[in-house]
Amino acid sequence: MRFQPSGRSVIVAAGSTLLEAARQAGLPLASACGGDALCGRCGVTLLSEEHSLSAEEPQEARAKRRNRVAAQQRLACRAAVLSDLEVTTSYW
Repeated sequence: MRFQPSGRSVIVAAGSTLLEAARQAGLPLASACGGDALCGRCGVTLLSEEHSLSAEEPQEARAKRRNRVAAQQRLACRAAVLSDLEVTTSYW
């Protein structure tokens, strides 16, 4: 998977979260709640096909609404990698 605009790439096992992948790539990704889908700070924008990630579950949707995360973003702590993909966030 690739992180833009940093250009960093990392190979992760299918089922790993985007948060785990970002940490493996050495990229900072906000997660004040420790990855429990509470704070909504780990929102990322998918630059690849949607089927590259697990489906959004109700807990993620609630956290996004509660924390005013844009509907098109995914919470990195909840989105699991299914295939090769590319994501971005405003601070990389």
